[in-house]
Order: sequence, then structure tokens, then C-alpha cells
Amino acid sequence: MARLIDFIEPVMHYLPEAKKPIRKVSLKEKLFWSGLALTVYFVMSEVVLFGAATERGRIGELAFMNIVFASKNGTLMHLGVGPIVTAGLIMQLLVGAKLIKLDFTNPRDKALFTGAQKFLTLVVAAIEAVAFAVSGVYGPIGLQQAVLIILQLMTATLIVLLLDEMIQKGWGLGSGVSLFIAGGVAQQIFWLSFSPIQVGEEPLGAIPAFISALMQGKGMLNAFSRSEHALPDMVGFITTVAVLFMVAYFEGMRIEVPISYAKYGGVRARIPLNFLYVSNIPIILTSALTANLFYLTQILWSRYPDNFLVNLLGSFTVTEARSRLVPTGGLIYYLTPPRGIVSLYTRPLQVLIYSLILCGLCVFFAIAWVETSGLSARDQAERIVESGLQVPGFRSSPKVVEKILERYVSTLTVLSGLMIGLLAVIADLLNAIGSGIGILLMVGILHNLWEIIARERALEMYPLLERLLKK
Repeated sequence: MARLIDFIEPVMHYLPEAKKPIRKVSLKEKLFWSGLALTVYFVMSEVVLFGAATERGRIGELAFMNIVFASKNGTLMHLGVGPIVTAGLIMQLLVGAKLIKLDFTNPRDKALFTGAQKFLTLVVAAIEAVAFAVSGVYGPIGLQQAVLIILQLMTATLIVLLLDEMIQKGWGLGSGVSLFIAGGVAQQIFWLSFSPIQVGEEPLGAIPAFISALMQGKGMLNAFSRSEHALPDMVGFITTVAVLFMVAYFEGMRIEVPISYAKYGGVRARIPLNFLYVSNIPIILTSALTANLFYLTQILWSRYPDNFLVNLLGSFTVTEARSRLVPTGGLIYYLTPPRGIVSLYTRPLQVLIYSLILCGLCVFFAIAWVETSGLSARDQAERIVESGLQVPGFRSSPKVVEKILERYVSTLTVLSGLMIGLLAVIADLLNAIGSGIGILLMVGILHNLWEIIARERALEMYPLLERLLKK
């Protein structure tokens, strides 16, 4: 009996794809292609959509949405990597819920999964592009302008998809999606920290504003904080640096499980389990879910602002100063990250509910990811036993090893999800530049990228290692 996903196979032949390299790509070449892909992303982030009646920055999604999706309002990167992340989330949920049955040890099934995800990415991009074009977020535009905007967004998504595929197939390092997200966050942190552009009577950047305030004799306390204006300040800058080091420290923490090699006379070793066991995956999935909900609510509210059900999801107000939509009620209001410690006094209920929802979702997605991605104690135990390893003093049985690992894995899964959520909330409350979510994503991505580069360098210096790893 044919599976639903099998019907995607004929379509896959018509989808453009990046070819795998037919030779070994050196580390220098991978760095070059990764840098080129990032440059293309930055260029597209500055190209304004032709035909849009609204200036860039008019459509005011929350900062965390732009961070999670590596998007920039009113440009070719308005959708960013959103369609790719959303399609990946949908496919993971379908596979995890067994609605789509795939055997990832089968090359054909792996190819089907990749092709289906690529096809779904283009479908999601088309839906989002049409929704934005017809909902009025680009201002009063006609049919021809709407079609032109949709085509631009679809083309940009296809380019991003191919760049991501090119990097993942071996031409670059890591994944394009991660690279673009980290690049976008780093760019935002640098700009909001050092920008000399004037906003009213003050520079936008935290450091220029601090120096300017001291030169004007405003005093150290006033120079340090600008929370009343919701602008970057030294409190946020110091918080950003502190969170960067904290996350980097947690990323390096390990819990080691002792094992022995039965085939080699019981030689002992250790399996390191990261303290942040699921890394930044929970915050990515949580942010993708809330960002898509925000997109949907914003579009619905722009069309039906007086509808009761729409207002239950979220209601907005358009600010005059920044000409953007700001959540004022409904579910979306409680999913909006707080900005600054003053939020504890001005809207304590919103901060409490947001914190509980964010931490709860992070823990939920951490558990779900572990169960569906092969990181569970059961999957780890099976791999350990198949490799001829065992825990000293215990039988080499998957069930026995699973019980031992379960004590570590289950605790680390919940703790890592909770820790990621708490760090994001604390960073937002202290007005961290780039937002708590953005910092967590950037550090996690850069840490993984550093490990990949270190591995590539080791393999180039010691070619024998590559042969051993392949065996």
C-alpha cells in the first residue's frame, strides 16, 4: 500500500537541488562557501521589496520573530528561513507522531523525507507570501504589485533553500539556516551596541549613548540605563556579555557515564553527556511555534480587527513613533517577551504567564525532541550494546543499560529545557541586546560551528582519523 509521502517522489525530480561535491572539500573551501552564502543572505536582507507601498520596517513583528526566522521586514528576506524552519517542524511532528512512517536507515526513505520537506518549504513560503500580500501589511497595493511581491518572496526563499542545501551537502560548515540565524543575531548585537545613529537626542547604540550621557554630565546611573525609552543601554550590553559567557560555560559542561570495551579486555572509557543535552533545539521549536502564531494573528487582526475570536488570539495597537504593531491583548500578548526589568512592575502578570509558558514549552519540546531524534535512553542503550560496549558491573543488555542511562538522560532533558527557558526570560528582563532567545541561539550555533571546524582541522591534519571514523 502506497504511503502519502510516496506521492511526493514524482515532484522531487522537478525541484532544483544543490549537488554533492564529487571530491573532498577542504576546510578553506568550506569556509569560503559558507562566507559566500552568508554574504548573499546579508545582501538580500538589504534589498527592499519592489512594489511594496510600505517602507522597510513598517511591518512591526516582534524582534524575536526576526531573530528566529533570520528575517528583515520589507526586504527580500521578509520570510527569512521561516518556511524552512516551519516545514522542518511540521515534518518532525508528523514523523514523531507516526502519521508518516519512514525508515531512516533506508536511503530511499531519507531522500523522500528531504524532498517532502523541500516541497513543503515552498508551499509554506507561497502561503505566507500570499497572506502578507493580501492582508495589507505592505500598504495599499494592487493585484500586479501583490503578484510581484509574492514572486520576489518565493524566489528569495528558493535561493535560501538552495544555499542551505549547498552547505549541508558538504560545500560548507553546519547548516545554512543556523548560519543565517547566527549571522543575523550577531549583526543586530553589533549594530545596537555600537551604532552612532541618532534616535531623538541620543545615539542608538548602547556604548555611544553611554559615552554621550557621561559627556553631558547626566551621571553614571542615568548613563547606564535607558529602560524608560526601551533603547539599548549598558545594562543590556553587560547582560548580553554575561549571558554569552554563561551559555558558553553550560555548553561545555559534561556528565560522564563510565563504559568498558568487552572486546578489548575491559578497557574503560567514558561517554560524555552534555549538560545542555538538547542544546538550543527547544528554544528554536518554541520560538518557531510562537512566531508562526504571531504571524497568523497579526494577519487575521489586520483584516478583522473587530472579530471576537481574533481578539482572543491577539489584539494590537499601531504606535505612532515607530509605526509598528504592538500586542495589547489576547494570547499573543502573553507570548510577547518582556523588555526590561521595569516590566516586573508595569505588567507582572504578563511576565509570569510568559515565563511559565516559555519554560513549559521548552521542557515539552526538549522531551519530544529526545524521543524523536534518537537521543532517548533506549536509543542510546541500543547503540552502546551494538558497539560492543557495556557499563562496568552490569550485563551488556539494552534494557539494563537503558535503565542506567535513563537516570541521566531524563534529568538532563528536563533540566536543559528549563535552563534554556529561564536564561531567555532573565536576559529579556535585563534588556539584553539581541534578546534572550537570540543570544541563546547564537551561542549554541557558534559552539556547534566551532566543534565542526575543530573536527575538520583534526581530519585534515591526521587523515588516518578519517579512515578510522568511516570504519
